Amino acid sequence: MVLALPAPSVQAQVNDVTVTILTTNLADMEGQGEWSFSAWVEVGSRAFLFDTGWSPRNVLDNAEALGIDLSRAEDLILSHHHNDHTGGLLTLREELSKRNPKALSRIHVADGIFSHRPKPDGSERNQMASRRKALEASGAEFVVYEGSHEVAPGVWVTGPVPRKHKETNYPVGDAWLVEKQGEVVSDDVPESQSLVIVTENGPVVISGCGHAGLVNTLDHVGATISDASPHAAIGGFHLYEASDETLDWVSGALSSKELDIFVGSHCTGIDSVFHIRENTSMDRGRALVGAIGTRFVLGKGIVPGAVNR
Repeated sequence: MVLALPAPSVQAQVNDVTVTILTTNLADMEGQGEWSFSAWVEVGSRAFLFDTGWSPRNVLDNAEALGIDLSRAEDLILSHHHNDHTGGLLTLREELSKRNPKALSRIHVADGIFSHRPKPDGSERNQMASRRKALEASGAEFVVYEGSHEVAPGVWVTGPVPRKHKETNYPVGDAWLVEKQGEVVSDDVPESQSLVIVTENGPVVISGCGHAGLVNTLDHVGATISDASPHAAIGGFHLYEASDETLDWVSGALSSKELDIFVGSHCTGIDSVFHIRENTSMDRGRALVGAIGTRFVLGKGIVPGAVNR
């Protein structure tokens, strides 16, 4: 495990970006849906895997159906420790390294992902500690970030996101605990991070569950990575249980930030995506529910998975 060095001072932009959803709750094609998230991210000639889904082979099988060679990706970005985003990790590394020993050999995580998460009986809920040992034994390394950092030209991770706004739209309490500085407290998933690609049209933000909050994340991106209006927000944003009042507030924030494109998957919720679309200037071509096979292509926008067949 290594700690990230300070970010470079000169910011790069990219103009060739494709994001393909590999697993989520719904499918636009013959892929297998599940309660999880993963995305394939291509930036120029570089490829990145974002999260690994829940079932061991779900991402592998869906990628094969989409004609995607996952072994090209030597970099993996994990949004947080939950099993619906890390469950496929060991199988993916084992299978892909047969084709490319460097596949998923650099794993980018935010500070706090390995923290002790005790169950009520005191046993460990967080499986990332044991997974780290197995992955490091295989030759992979974890890079841990305490803040925003450029991992490749124009490609950033946010690291932990400050919680300026209260966007806790997920369960908290005694059933969900984390150890911080020797004290066991309610787990607000402090390591929750997003992937950000700085483009000529503005930043493209990819989120796993968005436990830090969509608005908090966009604020953080604007303050530390790019102050341009966000071009796209893609992934899970944990709004499926949010109240109408909360969704109205989120919609207003997205309108004020002039977000161009919104693809809500996984824990965003279908009704929540419709609510946001109806309360912003975005239409069906710019705001929709992301499914397996849905693609975002810089310069073209959203391409539904069925169109890719």
